[in-house]
Amino acid sequence: MFSKILIANRGEIAVRIIRACKEMGIATVAVYSEADRDALHAALADESYCIGPAAAEDSYLCGERILSAALISGAQAIHPGYGFLSENARFARECIRNGIVFIGPDPELMERLGDKTEMKKLVEGTSLRPIPGTGVLSGLEEALEKAEKLGYPLMLKARSGGGGRGIRLLQSAEELGQAWPLAVAECASAFGDGALYLEKYVWPARHIEMQILADEGGNVVCLGERDCSVQRRHQKLIEESPSPGVSPVQRAALTRGVTEAVKKIGYTGVGTMEFLLDKAGDFWFMEMNVRLQVEHPVTEMLTMLDLVKWQIRTAAGVPLRFTQEQIVMAGSAMECRITALAPGRLGMLHVPGGHFVRFDTYLVPGVEVSPYYDPLIGKLIVYARSREEAVRKLKAALCELVIEGIPTNIGEQLRILSGEPFMSGNYDLTLMEGR
Repeated sequence: MFSKILIANRGEIAVRIIRACKEMGIATVAVYSEADRDALHAALADESYCIGPAAAEDSYLCGERILSAALISGAQAIHPGYGFLSENARFARECIRNGIVFIGPDPELMERLGDKTEMKKLVEGTSLRPIPGTGVLSGLEEALEKAEKLGYPLMLKARSGGGGRGIRLLQSAEELGQAWPLAVAECASAFGDGALYLEKYVWPARHIEMQILADEGGNVVCLGERDCSVQRRHQKLIEESPSPGVSPVQRAALTRGVTEAVKKIGYTGVGTMEFLLDKAGDFWFMEMNVRLQVEHPVTEMLTMLDLVKWQIRTAAGVPLRFTQEQIVMAGSAMECRITALAPGRLGMLHVPGGHFVRFDTYLVPGVEVSPYYDPLIGKLIVYARSREEAVRKLKAALCELVIEGIPTNIGEQLRILSGEPFMSGNYDLTLMEGR
């Protein structure tokens, strides 16, 4: 096992990883930008190093500075969290070249899985069905030609990255012509890769993802599905597990298919396979995320397994100590993403308590919420024996959560949870249309 790990991230996920390391007896190294000098993650770590100005490209995206901090501190491994360098194969290679373990998949495999069109090829021959679409397109002319053959409506998507960047819904060739240069520019800026492809539009549908955990010996377990259908502009707001739209028979079939695909790929660590579930009950494979997900606490609450600890263990070569048959998923877990609607300085903070209520955050009184980074400031997660009880518990926790000095989306989350579609479980990706 590692004796010292550097966390190449900030905010709530850096705090989350540092806490897991402390519980494992592992020393921690934090990196921070000048804007995060007084941040909680920098204070909690055993060592901390400033890596540059506030702008992410000069700090948290600067692999050379992060590697320098790792070498100076004597860290044996780097945990990238999510976002920033978590899916950067070049950075992972540099870690390995410098004798440091990158807590994530092999760089070559990461590169292949990060290319969404290549990923679909990798699952060919398994029971998973990719959404029909194209490979990477050479330009607008080819895109128009392939679109005509596939038939509208279509989705224009980025080969690399995530977070909804570059995604466009297209109803016609005219819309494709208008969207193409904008999507290329957006993806080139966000991911350093402007490559795009087309996919058939599956609608209406639920967004379902399956959490997996695999070790170097080829053992794979699926830790249940999460329903991520409450989204606005491809940004997730609420997640729950299990999905009210997935039956036990569907869950068993999806588990078998995902296990088969993960073993074929030869993946190690934590990962997530993402699907669209259409009205006919068919799952359509979209992509695989090769990192820890923002919503991982939902699965942790449901299974009582610490995914961050197991991510670290599998990176160190530790085999899984349980099989698929030993994974118990009873009850219901839900998460609300709490975001800042504008920068500001936190005044009073009151965190809700109670049985199986968890708030992952980096907030402490007086902290400045910066305009330089993602507006996510916390995640409120609950677990209960039934879905109905989980909804009530999450609403009660939201009512108790007090964040003064920073405008947040707490009110909106309460309205969504109180609406009939969510309360009944009869919702899909159309829920937030027009809101």
